[in-house]
Amino acid sequence: MRELKVKIYSSGDSLPKGLSDCNYFHSPRLFALYEQTPRHKPYMVTLQDDDGQVVAQMLALVRYRSSWLPPYYYKHCRIMGEGVYGTDDSPALFDTMLKSLIALLGRRVLYVEVSHLSNKMFGYRQLRQREFFPVRWMSIHNSLHSRTPEERISAQLQRRIDAAYERGVVTNEVRSEADFKEFMRLLRHHNWFKPKRYIPADEFFKHFWQKEEKTEDDSTEGRLFLTRFRNRIIGCSAVAYSGRQAYLWYAAYRRKSYVWVHPRELTIWHAIKDSHRRGFEHIFFMDVGLPFRRNKFREFILRFGGKPVSTYRWFRFSIKWLNALLTWIYRK
Repeated sequence: MRELKVKIYSSGDSLPKGLSDCNYFHSPRLFALYEQTPRHKPYMVTLQDDDGQVVAQMLALVRYRSSWLPPYYYKHCRIMGEGVYGTDDSPALFDTMLKSLIALLGRRVLYVEVSHLSNKMFGYRQLRQREFFPVRWMSIHNSLHSRTPEERISAQLQRRIDAAYERGVVTNEVRSEADFKEFMRLLRHHNWFKPKRYIPADEFFKHFWQKEEKTEDDSTEGRLFLTRFRNRIIGCSAVAYSGRQAYLWYAAYRRKSYVWVHPRELTIWHAIKDSHRRGFEHIFFMDVGLPFRRNKFREFILRFGGKPVSTYRWFRFSIKWLNALLTWIYRK
């Protein structure tokens, strides 16, 4: 059996050749984007054989979070998905890379979070051994290949959407600097009182629309959309693409100010419809939240015909007594 070595890179200039681009969330493209975004520091964890060939890779992101009110400053590490592997022994390889990453980060980060695993039980034993504790989470995705989006929603919701369009609601892709400023203004205003919802700096979102001579059919990592009513911005969304899958990453809307034209419904609906039109197989909603018995946002998203899936998010705090306490609180 060939010996594999772990190598971790924190600079795009030193990334090895042969990294896979098949999974956007663990790709050198997203690494480069995070590297250009303030308060972000990416780490590309790789497993390489004696010839330097990459057989597994995992992108981890350290975020710097701070606020004046309430005052706080800390760093945390986020891993979205298990990574990319060239063999079938991915749980063991995942554990090897995770162990090296934890050793590197040490106490420099408050906690490490692993989310959006492809399978609920992926790496369960390995994560437990690394002192991670699981928190039950909810995931929702809509199939776009077997039936049309219109066939998955109720007649009542379809009438509401049609009525809003008849009143003049339109959704277009962000194409100009003025559009981008409106997008960021609404996104940040919508999440002002939601500290758990981390919004990256403007540089992160600019990447999704600042493409020279981008045409309607050009391949891209994602798109930004604005929903308008009488030239007023009432909704926005950011959709990322990876392979044949679409991901609704961020969304915001003025649902109380313009309740009669249903900006929330129209913003989500356009993201679904556009992904279907472009031929993606599914659209995933990135942050539905904790699986409370009553979850208004989850119930809203399910109205579009999606499939709910119970999953885990894994956490490991660098403060041992705190990690032990939370492990006990979230014990099964």
